[in-house]
Amino acid sequence: MEFVHDISLKLGLKNQQVAAVLSLFEEGATIPFIARYRKDKTGGLDEVQIQQIQDEAKFLKEFHERKTFIEKAITDQGKMTPEIEERLQKATTIAGLEDVYLPFKPKRKTKALIARENGLQPLADIILEQSTIDVSLKATEFITDNVPGIDEALQGARDIIAETINEEVQVREKLRILFKREATLQSKIVTGKEAEGVKYKDYFDFSELISKVPSHRILAVLRGFLEGYLRISITPDEATAIMVAEALYIKGMSPASEHLKKAVKDAWRRLLQPSLETECRTELKQKADDEAIAVFAENLRQLLLSAPLGSKRILAIDPGYRTGCKVVCLDEKGALLQTGLIYVHEGNKQYEAEHIIKDYVAKFSIQAFAIGDGTAGRETEQFIKKMQLGLPVFMVNEDGASVYSASEIAREEFPDKDVTIRGSVSIGRRLMDPLAELVKIDPKSIGVGQYQHDVNQFRLKERLDQTVVSCVNMVGVNLNTASKHLLAYVSGIGSTLAENIIKHRGELGKFNSRKELMKVPRLGAKAFEQCAGFLRIKDGSDPLDASSVHPEAYSLVEQMAKDIGTEVSALVGNETLIKQIDAKKYRNEQFGELTINDILNELKKPGLDPRSEVQQFEFANIYKIEDVSAGMIVPGVVTNITRFGAFVDIGVKQDGLVHVSEISHTYITDPNQVLKLNQHVQVKVTEVDIARKRIALSIKQTQEAPAKQQRNLSIKPFNSPLKSKEIPEAVIPMGVALALLKKKFGR
Repeated sequence: MEFVHDISLKLGLKNQQVAAVLSLFEEGATIPFIARYRKDKTGGLDEVQIQQIQDEAKFLKEFHERKTFIEKAITDQGKMTPEIEERLQKATTIAGLEDVYLPFKPKRKTKALIARENGLQPLADIILEQSTIDVSLKATEFITDNVPGIDEALQGARDIIAETINEEVQVREKLRILFKREATLQSKIVTGKEAEGVKYKDYFDFSELISKVPSHRILAVLRGFLEGYLRISITPDEATAIMVAEALYIKGMSPASEHLKKAVKDAWRRLLQPSLETECRTELKQKADDEAIAVFAENLRQLLLSAPLGSKRILAIDPGYRTGCKVVCLDEKGALLQTGLIYVHEGNKQYEAEHIIKDYVAKFSIQAFAIGDGTAGRETEQFIKKMQLGLPVFMVNEDGASVYSASEIAREEFPDKDVTIRGSVSIGRRLMDPLAELVKIDPKSIGVGQYQHDVNQFRLKERLDQTVVSCVNMVGVNLNTASKHLLAYVSGIGSTLAENIIKHRGELGKFNSRKELMKVPRLGAKAFEQCAGFLRIKDGSDPLDASSVHPEAYSLVEQMAKDIGTEVSALVGNETLIKQIDAKKYRNEQFGELTINDILNELKKPGLDPRSEVQQFEFANIYKIEDVSAGMIVPGVVTNITRFGAFVDIGVKQDGLVHVSEISHTYITDPNQVLKLNQHVQVKVTEVDIARKRIALSIKQTQEAPAKQQRNLSIKPFNSPLKSKEIPEAVIPMGVALALLKKKFGR
């Protein structure tokens, strides 16, 4: 199988693991299925490792396709040599391949090409030889109608040499290393754009080594450049770069050497520097994109796996001032029961609003309130709490709710309702099951990214879709209640089969067993294999259908139950009985140790939702930025995590920023090391900028700094109540130190 060894070497995996994954991909298996149900074949690889194998295989395929094209192109020109073939074989990157191909690429009419057409290649060769020949005298032999003088002849020869230097693989490799080690990213404000581009003020005169510049700064500078506010450059020191190139060409001091030096400088300024800067900028952008996409994907994962309230009867409110609060009542399955409009911010209408809310609570047996956290959200929350109805009240992040309410999905679901009602429904359903509701929204609209609009949109969508698929399959899906949008993300299903399942479910009433899936049009054996284990049927004909045990293992579980003298229904959820099973007895070619352990663990807690339980949260008594002042210590909820810090909702319209340096007393480079989305935290307000609507926060300033680890004293006094290890070395008074020494050594 292609690429197995290369991938194994790069990822530090065994050949058989990589080969197994690639083989499963060829059979049409999906990443969630491989990770969950083929552990014995892969040696227990997780989704991240399997994804890495897929990505590496894709890169190597593209690399080898490009290499094959270049080999053919050079061969067709009749210019392939053993040396060029060797260089191609040694290349490990696309850039390395392109370096080899550069001299053979079809070119537009360059200065060097014109000089060659004018017969100046021999003069260029003489200069490159750096012999003692008087090159100026020699240049007279090349004067023609197209080359009217000595200076023109020498300039043409230098043009040829400059292009030769630019196309030399060794030169480009060494300068590429110099770029990576010493190049700086520099930006300056475009003259006259100071006021207009004030948001880029931090980058008006900015310089940082590209080896150290973080991804968010790269994206910020590039955005300022693309918007026309900043001029940027990426380059190492010019003198150093020219010295690197000269070292490969200049042999000594001769009349030709001076011309060669001029050609090297020209090659650097006109060809090498712009080319390598473009390449470097592309690499920096890709690196920044990868980090930003990784941040977004991790945030999305945490958001999708947010704690669900579960099947409760919800009264959801989309708050508003002038236009009122849109109210909906939902049943345990999220079906719309009632809609209404109340005005809680107008004193003369509050009594009527209270009456409506109490009526809805009693009529629909409401069990919890869900309130959107946008404009007027906190005030609406206080209004509901003051009614003292004894029901939990939850503030729900409404980012993307308006996008959903205007979408084709929402129009299809609620064709006769306006966007405000659809938005309220989305808020209520998000509380019940964030995953089931958020899959209906384009992930980019959820508001948990970092420069998501600046990154490669194709790669972003690909990664976010992978994240959604991973989360949906990790949690599992109720086959009888899931929407087609949720079903579409289940391993092996997709949008077409999801629609067919919904249609079949409508005709059938509900599925009583996983086997009935085989009757769904176009859902064949391979699709069933991929999806069945991730679909749950509660109260079905087979108790295993409510678990993540795959149907292919049902006979195995039946045998286990039979061997200990019980039924499968009695075995499921009974740890006492499960402990009686001898796992080793059931290992065979199909089911190895890892799979059997998974089955036994699942039998103990069948269909267990891996998400945590939802917790209520109380904000401080602040509602707008004007209520906030430096020094306050207030509770907050983490709403977004980036590489440079975390955003925290403290109950006002503007989220505050906790810079990465203010998160922990210990040094961290990634806020995800200590924080998670929706985490409840205590923060201290360090700065409030009302004009710019910015709030700076600190988490570490609300926590006591850990005691500094001190080195033990080398002096170990005996017969003394004073323990040296308890005394910080820096604070031992001189007198005490002398006394300890005297006691130990007797003088």
